[in-house]
Order: sequence, then structure tokens, then C-alpha cells
Amino acid sequence: MEEQQPGRRAGKWSLRRRAIGAASVAALFFGSAALAEVKTSYGFSNFGELKYPADLAHLDYVNPDAPKGGEISIWSIGTFDSFNQYAMEGAPAALNTIGSESILTNTADDPFGMYCFMCTTLEYPDDLSSVTFNLRDDVKFSDGTPVTAEDVKFSFNLFLEQGISEYRVAREGWVDKIDIENPHRITFHFTEKAPLRERIGFAGGTTVFSKTWFEKTGSRLDKTTKAPFLATGAYVLDSFEFNRRVTYKRNPDYWAENLPINKGRNNFDRIRVEYYADYSAAFEGFKAGDYTFRGETDPQIWATGYTFDGLNKGWVKKETIPDGDVGSRLSWVFNLDRPNWKDPKVRAAIGAMFNFAWSNKTLFYGLYQRPVSYWSNTDLAATGVPDEGEKALLKPLVDEGLLNASILTDEASVPPEYADATNRPDRTAIRAAAALLDESGWKTGADGIRRNDKGEVLALTIIQYNPFYDKVISPFIENLKLIGVQAKLERVDTSQYVERRNKGDFDLANQAFGMGFEPAVELEQWFGSKTAGASSRNLMRLRDPAIDRLIPAVVGTKTLGDLKTAVHAFDRALRAVGFDIPLWYNADNWVAYYDIYRHPDKLPPLQVGQLDFWWYDADKAAELKAAGALR
Repeated sequence: MEEQQPGRRAGKWSLRRRAIGAASVAALFFGSAALAEVKTSYGFSNFGELKYPADLAHLDYVNPDAPKGGEISIWSIGTFDSFNQYAMEGAPAALNTIGSESILTNTADDPFGMYCFMCTTLEYPDDLSSVTFNLRDDVKFSDGTPVTAEDVKFSFNLFLEQGISEYRVAREGWVDKIDIENPHRITFHFTEKAPLRERIGFAGGTTVFSKTWFEKTGSRLDKTTKAPFLATGAYVLDSFEFNRRVTYKRNPDYWAENLPINKGRNNFDRIRVEYYADYSAAFEGFKAGDYTFRGETDPQIWATGYTFDGLNKGWVKKETIPDGDVGSRLSWVFNLDRPNWKDPKVRAAIGAMFNFAWSNKTLFYGLYQRPVSYWSNTDLAATGVPDEGEKALLKPLVDEGLLNASILTDEASVPPEYADATNRPDRTAIRAAAALLDESGWKTGADGIRRNDKGEVLALTIIQYNPFYDKVISPFIENLKLIGVQAKLERVDTSQYVERRNKGDFDLANQAFGMGFEPAVELEQWFGSKTAGASSRNLMRLRDPAIDRLIPAVVGTKTLGDLKTAVHAFDRALRAVGFDIPLWYNADNWVAYYDIYRHPDKLPPLQVGQLDFWWYDADKAAELKAAGALR
């Protein structure tokens, strides 16, 4: 079960991991050239050829003849009080960015390709010192007003001025100026500070909002809103009840309805989200037909719960769909701003008390895998001992004392493994963890509790809003007692959980690390010192000079081979620093739905696509309603 921060990433709705406020999308690198020849293209890829031609008829994984109509309804947990995904305050509604679009777009079967969407073509010189987008003249906001280059420039600057600080800090100083040559032609000029692989995507990946609407309403990107921002997408807000449900409807006047890249997509008339206080209530709601599509995140329910009448009668279908995306590393992260957790030996001792094998067998029916890497399920994960290319990146950091020399000779760090017969780690592991705490100055008293030389107790608080984690946290706390650590679970409500994570009011908290196939400057948001203490991603407040030095090594790569080498070294270093306790990830997507939906026979590797390219079977829906399966 992945961590679902209330109102934020509640599923794999977008193909690529996006920086909050704008996508970090691929850019095409041609190298330096004596002549600044300007190239014109319909898209680009950093690595290899684009999958689709300029004259594509439709995407390979859609049904171009899929009918339009009907409703799909899904679920979310917790509450919401805003429609602004980009503000640090408030809990935004699920799918609040469903109407957002950018100049460039990507597909679910081409991890590196980017394609013109709001533009007809883009132009760039060999040195990528600038990019010009020739905008389509038929793009409209959902209120029917036209999109112009002024809206693009306004939106781009809006994110740099009002976007969350982790986004702004990582990208400040990249653009020298923006020229608007006419209402449908805009040029971004980059500074030398802007990484080459990021430049075109930085400009073309920005969500486009209406300048006029923002000026008229006085809305801000950094404040909560009671409605989504005016944008261009296929869906708009229909109705909502705070903390209960929100419904979006398909815009009948959607500007891009007939574009080839959109054939067979955006098929539902309505998308409804039902809110529940907990997972058990949500599952009961699904069985009762209150909503019709469930992305399952609880392995116990998946393994044992699907025995109800609706499934037995054939009303509900259950599918396991392989996930070809980067495995999300769900972890407990330490708050490194707190003195108790600055010592890596202490962190290692704490982490050694979590028995994944027992938890997976006993609680999760053996359905999860442990994310040993930050790029699990891909060839970007570090394995074995470092090769010569990795050593070339790591050795200078070892020579300066920033990394331990063992990183050059040892296999990539992995969490300890124990038998699954009992939750309790073996005696050797317990003794080793106790020894680490002894070495760190935390001694055991007559009462069995660890204290330092000031008499302070080694205490640990895990914050959580989701009762699902009780069955995981309680055994972990029992194991911590074995080494004298006083741990407790502190249950908070949704709004408190968001606030305390943001403020750093915790010892351990959940974080789902979602990496991409082409990691670049978003690594600053996840792991850079510049964003520590002001980031929803660098939740652990990581400030490590070795990690800071390796980020540019990844960002500056120009070939896929060099990228893999740099990411291997980076992944190896992250795991050696050890700021989290990796929990689990799911290599599959578990879905259950009432038999009123259809999807293409072959789904793309990077997206289930239930809200994108599935469609409604009206005849089957009428049959199930007549049978009493649906309300």
C-alpha cells in the first residue's frame, strides 16, 4: 500500500514524475556546434528517436473508436478543503489538476519522447540557448476564451513567483528573458545556468492558465481556492461537497477533442470521486456500488476481501495489471533536523528493527516487494559493486571524506533480511543494533531504556493519519523496545498530518519516493540541501554535501549510458547515507471495477489509464442496473 498524502499524489495519474508547478520533461541535446542552426520539429527526445511520427493517426494503445459517455467513479481517503494542488496550505481535492495542460505532452509508451500539443512546431538552435513555440491558434480555455503567448508567459512566471519554494529554488536563474513575437509565437532564452536536458521541457512543460482569469479573480498559486484554476483541459468541475465528493464533467467544447493524439481518450462524460474516512468504509462503499472503479491498495483486502456477491455474480471484475513504471519507494523517513537522528549509526539501529519478511508474509500475503533502490523495477537501480564509471564519480567524494571508502568496494547497501516466522529480528541483529546505539552514546539503564550522557531518553514518535499502518507500526514499536528505544504512534487527523509533515513536527513519517526514468533537477527537490526544510519531497531535511555534489553529475549527463552510470552512483550514495527505512512497493496495479467499462486488450507499460483511455459500455451498465448491482 503506497502512502497517499491527503489531497496529493493519490495514484499514477500522470505518466512522469512532475515537479510541483511544472513538468520536468525531456529535452533534445545536440551538443555544441560552430553554427547555431535552427531546427524545427513536432517534438523531441533526449535519448533516441521519437516513437510516433508527425502524422500519427492515433496512439498505439487506445481504441480510436471508443464511444463517449457514461460515468466512472473512484474513491479517495481523508478530506479536502481546496482545489489548488500547488499551495502548501490546505488539502486539495482529488484530480484537481485534471483540466491542466501544457504546450508539450507525453505518452504512456514512450518514456523519453515529448510531443507538441498546444504548439504546431518548436524551434531551437543546436546549442539549445533558446526555444520557440509556434502555438496553435485554436487553443481555448474552458470558458471559450483563446489561449495566447501572453497566457503562456504569465503562467511560466507565476510558478517562478508563487510556486512552492522547492520548485523555485531548484530552477531560479534558468531563463534570461521571454520574447512574445506575436500572439501565437513565444521564445524562451536560457542562461548558461540552465541544464541542457531541462531547457525545452522547463519551458514547454508549464501548465497554462488564463492570465485574465487570475487578474480578475485575484487568485494566487500559493493560496487555497474553492474552485480549480481556469485551464484548457478536457474536464471541468461539475459539482462538489467538501469532504464528501467531487465530480468533474467532460467539456463538450474541448478544443483538442479531434486531435490525433487525443483519439480514443477522454471518453467519460463524468468522473466522480467519493471520499471516505477510512479504507474499510471505502471498500464497503465499493461493494454496495456507491462507486464503480477501485484501485486497490490494501493487500489483505486484495487477497481475502473480494468474495462478495457482486464478484461472485460476475458484476465486478478483478484484474492484476503489471506496472512498468519506476517502483515507488514507500519509506519511513527520519527528521534529520532533530539531533537524535543525525547519527547514521542510530538510524541504522532503528531501521534494523523492521522485519519486512514477516510483515509481508503475515500482513500483506506475500504480495509486496521491498524497495532496496530508489529506482526499483528498472535498470537505473544500483546493483553489486560499482563499475569504473561509478567509481570515477564516487572516488573524489571518498577522497574528500564525504563518503566512506567502503562505497567503492562493497555491494550497494540493502536493508537487513530476516526470517518470516516471527516479527522479532534474530539475536545477532538485535545485538548488532544495540552495539550501534552503545557506540553512539545511548546507554541502557537499569530500566532497559536508552539515555544519553545528559539523561535524555531515546524516544521516537511516528505520526500517521491512516489506521491501515497500525498493524505495521505496532510490531515495529515492539521490536524497538528490544533495543531500549521508546517509540510511540501518534494518530492525527488529515489536516494535522499535512501541517506537521510540512513543519517537521515528527521523528518518523511516511514518504513515497517517486522517481522517473530521466531524473534531473527534480532530484534537488527530493534530496538537495537547498530545499531541506521547505519541501514536500525532501521531507527528511537531507543536507548532505556528497549528495549535493552528485546531483549535478546526474543532471549534466548527455547520453543514456552516462545517465545510467550517474544514477547508479547516486542511488548507491543515497542508500549509503541511510535517511529512511524502506517499507515496500507493489510491482503490479490491482484494480477492481463493475463490469461496465472496457479497455484496450494491450495496455501501455506506464499507465493503467482508467480515466484516460478506458470507455463506458452503456448496454452492460443498463443490464447491471436492472439486476440491482448499481445504484
